[in-house]
Amino acid sequence: MREISIGRIIDTVERLCIESNYYLPKDVREAIQNCRVRENWEMALNVLDRIIENYEIAESENVPICQDTGIACVFLEIGQDVHFIDGNLSEAINEGVRRGYDQGYLRKSIVKDPIRRVNTGDNTPAAIYIEIVDGERVKITVAPKGFGSENMSAIKMLKPSAGIEGVKEFILETISATGPNSCPPIVVGVGIGGTFDKAALLAKKALLRDLNSRNPDPFYAKLETDMLEKINKLGIGPQGFGGRTTAIGVNIECMPTHIAGMPCAVNINCHVTRHKSEIL
Repeated sequence: MREISIGRIIDTVERLCIESNYYLPKDVREAIQNCRVRENWEMALNVLDRIIENYEIAESENVPICQDTGIACVFLEIGQDVHFIDGNLSEAINEGVRRGYDQGYLRKSIVKDPIRRVNTGDNTPAAIYIEIVDGERVKITVAPKGFGSENMSAIKMLKPSAGIEGVKEFILETISATGPNSCPPIVVGVGIGGTFDKAALLAKKALLRDLNSRNPDPFYAKLETDMLEKINKLGIGPQGFGGRTTAIGVNIECMPTHIAGMPCAVNINCHVTRHKSEIL
């Protein structure tokens, strides 16, 4: 049994909140640059150049890439042989978020109640997702999620008879409806299977995958490639001004489901697809 102090959790979450908001992941930067090379529409080229300039300034000057520093989505993979000491895990995560958003001068965007809309003032509570795995290590991933793209996400309880064509149609319908509202070029996370809530979680976790990776199942790997091509043929383009680049990645995750259903969720992220991980 390995003991990990709650203090380490606080420090790590604080640091990851800041770094994830300041520095765009390498795979996302490369995907944007690659799309810029393939683009031939002047307006789209201009927008992509501004996007690249923006994240380069954020990195060099240590400032947020986007003014919407999001809800702090914190994913933990906890080894079953780990024992946390000196405090409560959930409280530690929220304290790390509280400190990170304060020290990093990040916008506080969380309201205490969804209807009465009073700001909590420190960007807590975080959205916490915990998975128990083998071993004695803890992997922490902070993925700030802005709501321009989150608001454009959707879930549908498809009938099994909808099949692969139903999934494709739902993905394209969802993306088509977003227009410029999701700040394209976007990353599309798709979750298929499980239950209503599990499909949504799969879609969100799909956004954490490296854009250079493919689903290990060749069937879904091909679906990822096909859907990226189809989405880019919609012609929405960077920030909705038209062009070849509407999406820079499509990642699909799936799991077993009930014989009577086929849940499908589409979680959209803007070009500022932020996430940062650390293993303790």
